[in-house]
Amino acid sequence: MENLQDEKQRDLSINKSDGTNKFLTTDQGVRINDDNNSLKAGERGPSLLEDFILREKITHFDHERIPERIVHARGSGAHGFFEVTNPIPELTKAGFLQESGLKTPVFTRFSTVAGSRGSTDLARDVRGFSVKFYTQEGIYDLVGNNVPVFFIQDAAKFPDLIHAVKPEPHNEIPQAASAHDTFWDFISLMPESMHMIMWVMSDRAIPRSYRMMEGFGVHTFRLINEAGESSFVKFHWKPKLGTHAVAWDEAQKISGKNPDFHRQDLWEAIENGNFPEWELGVQIIPSEDEEKYEFDLLDPTKLVPEELVPVTIVGRMVLNKNPDNFFAETEQIAFHPGHVVPGIDFSNDPLLQGRLFSYTDTQLSRLGSPNFHEIPINRSIAPVHNNQRDGHMRQEINKGRVSYHPNSLGGGCPYQAKIAEGGFSSFEERVDAHKVRGRSESFADHFGQAKLFFNSQTETEKSHIVKALRFELGKVDTAAIRLRMLGLLSQVEQDLAEKVAIGLGMTVPTVLETPINHGVSPENENGNQEPKTVESSVSSSDALTMLNNPTNSPTIASRKVAILAADGVSENAVANIKNALLKEDAKGFIIAPNLGTILTDADGELHVDFSFLTASSVLFDAVYVPDGLGISILAESDDVNEFLNDAYKHCKVIGVDGAASALLDTAPFASKITNDDQGLIVESEVSSESFATAFIAAMGKHRFWDREPNLYN
Repeated sequence: MENLQDEKQRDLSINKSDGTNKFLTTDQGVRINDDNNSLKAGERGPSLLEDFILREKITHFDHERIPERIVHARGSGAHGFFEVTNPIPELTKAGFLQESGLKTPVFTRFSTVAGSRGSTDLARDVRGFSVKFYTQEGIYDLVGNNVPVFFIQDAAKFPDLIHAVKPEPHNEIPQAASAHDTFWDFISLMPESMHMIMWVMSDRAIPRSYRMMEGFGVHTFRLINEAGESSFVKFHWKPKLGTHAVAWDEAQKISGKNPDFHRQDLWEAIENGNFPEWELGVQIIPSEDEEKYEFDLLDPTKLVPEELVPVTIVGRMVLNKNPDNFFAETEQIAFHPGHVVPGIDFSNDPLLQGRLFSYTDTQLSRLGSPNFHEIPINRSIAPVHNNQRDGHMRQEINKGRVSYHPNSLGGGCPYQAKIAEGGFSSFEERVDAHKVRGRSESFADHFGQAKLFFNSQTETEKSHIVKALRFELGKVDTAAIRLRMLGLLSQVEQDLAEKVAIGLGMTVPTVLETPINHGVSPENENGNQEPKTVESSVSSSDALTMLNNPTNSPTIASRKVAILAADGVSENAVANIKNALLKEDAKGFIIAPNLGTILTDADGELHVDFSFLTASSVLFDAVYVPDGLGISILAESDDVNEFLNDAYKHCKVIGVDGAASALLDTAPFASKITNDDQGLIVESEVSSESFATAFIAAMGKHRFWDREPNLYN
């Protein structure tokens, strides 16, 4: 028996591997010389299909999860339309951008990246922002994020990035979080990620709602006009409601109170008629200006500052219908950056080039068939005629005996379309280069735009980035990783690094601990250049800050106000604030000790929307406490104290009417209140007639971040 057991252990050991002191190889055992760059026709040329190392690596990665998406698994979506407001026929022949007023059906899906389908909406993470246009010329997918740049420059590193950020494989911890060793180990060895890290550690990574975040195409694409002329383009979605975030402490509490917070917010906004809306903008760079700037247009870790190339608005998107069935529509929708129409084409961005292969491969695994385009949510409204046949779950019933081209038995049909007949043709870019695994020197600036982003933030936003880095790196157990990150942060901004170091109880290194060269060995012969800092020609940009962002407006449309009340509440006060909010397309909800109804001072009854057990300050945008005898009941409630304390700590508007002002005197934050806090609206300090006006005006400013320095002193 003992010998049999030993034999079984030997059998099991065959399937175990340890890469310590071993060469990196393909699945076939071939040693890999360069794992950081895909094979290209020249350093800035297109990726080559013959790159078996890239294909093997991405194919394996694409098929690692069944059946949910590997990334962007946690999502929500809605139907709507895109309407052209400023046609651009001089730039593109894409039919859906030709005529003012032309509407195109769309389906938009928002998502987190790292977490599973069951994870929280409020994780600190990038948000996916993908739009499927059902155009008359076929499907066009604009597959992007709420951040305009990405972590890596080459698709060869995407599997590594996601492996690093996913739960660590030995214990499957943590879920939907980047605050752990493997993620920061990878980042600390990939300085090209530093620009993206600034965005992810900012409040952009914890948006108030999907409706209040920007969207970006990330990559540089091409637009082609009828004359065959090409321009480079960056795509932008600008939200009508402005860009807004939650506080980090608030995000963590929302995850516990309502992990479906963003999903529910989108659903309810559409059901209530508060249709989310964005403007679509383009940044156009003439082909002759491709190498004009201090950054490379093909580098996905770089953006084009709006001060250099303004955003031109071409249309608007409105989401006005929720899905009828989440699985059939939101879960089964299949996006692909390679789904383009005539007039839109690709650049040689090496991350985009890899995605063009990866997305089809992923959908084959996730949806189980090459016929995923026949699922109703993915179907083109343009007629589909080709010689593809059979396959798993085939729905199309093709007639006739011909399934090949060219043919004579079918009259040559379906036949090829000439360019003038709408046939797609790729831009005729000259490519004449050596096959290489390498990266252009123009990709070597890893810190210049990270510095631009950080320096564009307000002092409040900078402090949030510092705290986010302290939290994330504070969760990292390996001191060497934290030290490497402090070294990289010092290349972005010395003051930033020093403030983070204080929180970690460490000192910023004066010399970087390890050579920085894309994480490869110094003797690699493929010319991976040392990273450098190129000063941006733009020193600061309001487009990069949320608080000073030009898209922001004072609207409170669709905002939610918690009205704390108990028996004896002033019926008139509640009616006044509710009516005032409704006029601004916002809504008040009554929160009371128990569900059911409460009595008013006029012997009426008010319906209770939530009890303190089922509601929390973090689920609302502002808090109002009306006058009335019920104040004595609220004053004895620990739930009310917690409600008000969280609202104050998260810098929200708090309004107290009449006797309710006494609650501020006994609140946990009473000693922190300053005379100039414009987010506290007290009825005794403004006339009763103007109270609602003052409250709504304060809500229009969304948050009063000036409280924070006093809160933590």
